[in-house]
Amino acid sequence: MTVDSQGTATADPQDAPGRAAGKSQTPPPPSGPKEVLKPSRGRRSLPSGWLPYLLVAPALLSMAVLLLYPLIRNVILSFQELNRKEFITRETVWTGFDNYTELLGDPDFWTVVVRSVVFTAVNVALIMAIGTGVGLLLNRLGKKMRLVLSLALMFAWAMPIVASVTVFRWLFDEQFGVVNWLMRTLGFDGYEQHNWFETGFSTLVIIMILLVWGSIPFVALNMYAALTTIGSELYEAAKMDGASGWRTFWAVVFPNLKSFFMITTFLEIIWIFKAFAQVYATNQGGPDRGSETLPVFAYIEGVGQFHYGVAAAISILTIVMLIAVMSFYFRLILKQEEEL
Repeated sequence: MTVDSQGTATADPQDAPGRAAGKSQTPPPPSGPKEVLKPSRGRRSLPSGWLPYLLVAPALLSMAVLLLYPLIRNVILSFQELNRKEFITRETVWTGFDNYTELLGDPDFWTVVVRSVVFTAVNVALIMAIGTGVGLLLNRLGKKMRLVLSLALMFAWAMPIVASVTVFRWLFDEQFGVVNWLMRTLGFDGYEQHNWFETGFSTLVIIMILLVWGSIPFVALNMYAALTTIGSELYEAAKMDGASGWRTFWAVVFPNLKSFFMITTFLEIIWIFKAFAQVYATNQGGPDRGSETLPVFAYIEGVGQFHYGVAAAISILTIVMLIAVMSFYFRLILKQEEEL
């Protein structure tokens, strides 16, 4: 900096860089047109509306291959006469609705239908009652006992069907069975080599015990999980009002878990109604076909009697019955959603 003769200060050329250093050194933006980034030609973004369908496509494809195609083939087969002769000669004989009219006019078919419905109703009632009780017990137990009971339920649930049937056949064996030994030990007469599989009714009772034993863990564990969603303040309010345990269940537990009871009940109806392996492996639907349910009846008619067209018609009628039950279930679900 220099001072002239009048006392005015002027800046030297050397001071200019110092002042310029205090200012922003950011270069000005280009004045030309803005550059737009374009995606590379090798990648193309999918429309947003297609993404959900692409994610669901593998599941839909597998269901179509494993479920839809066999169902369509079964429906076609139910309109054909396919017995031993047609099976060997590979001849296609269309009979229309003859298989269905034959079944609907057969008293044996209706006997099996009534037996299947009653068998399913009794099983589901016992499963839901006992399973709910065990679930409530799990909610009241301490951590150690809850863990022990949960493990026992899981072991029972995880046991393979054939293994469980083998165990139950040994328990009710007429010569070395534990049940006959227990009945004799308790002082009951007539249980020396008693045959528990002598009648269709007793066979169905044993199968019912097997199914209830194998289905209780599912209901109990889900019941316990559902109970954890109910706030403790509701139980405390019921206790302050002097409500008993039974009153607390109907006033607190059941209204809050109504959807759980509804879903679980219909799942058990489907599970029991279509139970095949337990019934067939226990006594092959015997004796004298007295313990047959609809799935076993269809299997014996098809594989045992070589009436594949009639067996296909039985399976279609079974599916129609299940659809009728499920339609009632969906109506309840839709009604419940409208209330909410």
